[in-house]
Amino acid sequence: MTRIIGLGGSLAKPSTSLAALRIALAAAEAAGAEVELFDIGEMRLPMYDPRATETPAEVRRLCDAVLSCDGMIWSSPLYHGTISGAFKNALDWLHVLAKATPPYLTDKVIGLIATAGGTQGLQAVNTMEFIVRALRGWAVPLVIPIAKAWEVFDAEGHTSSNEVRRQLTALGGEVTRAAGQFSAHPMTTPAAQQAAAKTEGN
Repeated sequence: MTRIIGLGGSLAKPSTSLAALRIALAAAEAAGAEVELFDIGEMRLPMYDPRATETPAEVRRLCDAVLSCDGMIWSSPLYHGTISGAFKNALDWLHVLAKATPPYLTDKVIGLIATAGGTQGLQAVNTMEFIVRALRGWAVPLVIPIAKAWEVFDAEGHTSSNEVRRQLTALGGEVTRAAGQFSAHPMTTPAAQQAAAKTEGN
């Protein structure tokens, strides 16, 4: 079964980015994926320190889930033209996967959502897309920037906007579909080719 991880939310309560993520993740589950949500507001991760000698338990739980998933959906609020500090900190902790096999987000499909208080949201999406590429993942073409999110979602995280719900539902389905295709046809890296050649020679 395709496994999709949702990562998002904020320290704000209520969180519009978390509300949007829940809708997209529910759509991924409806499309047949096994899903898991990581709420940044609940995780309370320590600041990433590259000198740290121990990995916090919550970071290890996130990284283990990311390592085993086929795709992710990211959702961040737009703060001052970019993603939130808390969301960036969570992504910085993915450096733990630098020496994984394969490293970082190799062959993982990522869907992107941003919620904004004003009329823009694409700036945060653009930032996340740069990060996806840096971590060797694949961002799906469909991205969801939600302007004036405080008008779109109520205090309970519900939305009366059929258009926003339709877009988020489409994203969840697209990430599930693309992640399923990648997992069915994984990329063969040079290292994997060398290992296969050694096995065949024995």
